[in-house]
Amino acid sequence: MRGRPVVGVTMGDAAGVGPEIVAKALSLAEVYEICRPIVIGDAEVMKIAVKIADLSLSVNPVSKVEDCKFELGGIDVLDLENIDLGRLRMGRADAMCGKASLEYVEKAVELALNGVIHAIATAPISKEAVNKAGYSYAGHTEFLADLTGTLDYAMMLIAGRLRVSHVTTHISLSEACRLIKRDRIVKVIRLTHEALKNLGISKPKIAVASLNPHAGEGGLFGREEIEEISPAVEEARRVGIDVEGPFPADTVFVKARGGAYDAVVAMYHDQGHIPVKIIGLEWDEESGRWTRVSGVNLTIGLPIIRTSVDHGTAYGKAGKGIANPQSMIEAIKFAARLAAGRAHAGL
Repeated sequence: MRGRPVVGVTMGDAAGVGPEIVAKALSLAEVYEICRPIVIGDAEVMKIAVKIADLSLSVNPVSKVEDCKFELGGIDVLDLENIDLGRLRMGRADAMCGKASLEYVEKAVELALNGVIHAIATAPISKEAVNKAGYSYAGHTEFLADLTGTLDYAMMLIAGRLRVSHVTTHISLSEACRLIKRDRIVKVIRLTHEALKNLGISKPKIAVASLNPHAGEGGLFGREEIEEISPAVEEARRVGIDVEGPFPADTVFVKARGGAYDAVVAMYHDQGHIPVKIIGLEWDEESGRWTRVSGVNLTIGLPIIRTSVDHGTAYGKAGKGIANPQSMIEAIKFAARLAAGRAHAGL
């Protein structure tokens, strides 16, 4: 890789806020200073997004990455031409948009695996729209794993100093409890350790959250800590990983945010998402609204670099020009830094 890395930014669901936050992110000099972004999506939808966001940007449709200009003031779009504007309805889950959103990801993965682009940053997709299109994927992560043939992978959310990986994600809570098994926990601890090293942390220190209140209270509130989680922690320690736990989930994230740990392994989706999203939001007294500060989703275990926003399609805000692009900005910049770091390390 010579110069700034090329980051493929998938447009996301055309009926959601994805195109708008992508346009807003690519209007910033700070993004172009660290990468060469190309949107993988639909050029006509991106033109509409530019208008919605009230930006003075040109849209440059291309059929291959080599034709990109990579210039501030314009948006290069690898145009898949897969949205019928006459059928597009903002703020609604639709099969057309669901199918198109996965086609953007599929193309991005193809380009990344072939080395044409150096990283992927994804705008949000709708699980409902994807399922309406006939796909059974719960989200980006599972689709990316299939496309890359990856068996061991996990979701890591990052907000400031807090990094949280997940043993389970897009399944019911009852199913998540059934899947809290020693082997899976060990795999996520190992993936977390490797990801932290790739992020430049030479000696990662990891905490593992409990599943049950008070870490099970010696078996009074459940035996998962005794039978599955503690043995997993011990197994990971035997292979040289600096990991501790299980710790009660109502305290471990505070300790990690304070710097005691480089990451926390959470047992299920909301256990890990809630602390990250609280940190990623701040109350703006002037506007009287919550504003997004940061928050990036990193898929760990893949052979390619993939980051994403830490929020959904926000259909209620779609088409109104009010969507906050901060998480999209951070996702693109984070992908660029990871790509540059990998190139520097010769990976």
